[in-house]
Amino acid sequence: MKLVVEQSAARWYKTEMGLSDGEFIRIYVRLGGCGSVHPGLSLGVVKDEPRSIGLSVNEEGITFYIEEDNLWYLDNKTLRISFDEQYEEINMTVA
Repeated sequence: MKLVVEQSAARWYKTEMGLSDGEFIRIYVRLGGCGSVHPGLSLGVVKDEPRSIGLSVNEEGITFYIEEDNLWYLDNKTLRISFDEQYEEINMTVA
């Protein structure tokens, strides 16, 4: 199981959310949306302080993390967060 946040995606979050070095972004499972792993569920992001980090990566001075109780969503796969320059949007891919 792995979390990969591409540098361009981290920069986008930092700018759009007004983040400073040392802050945290929690990736969490939410009801609804267009998730491809579990029907009816998708991933959301929020600026938040960690409680019990299950998986994390630091990119551009920001720690992106998933709490232990949400790791089941990845099912031992890799979550890659990238930025699509053409459409100027974030992509989250679980493979």
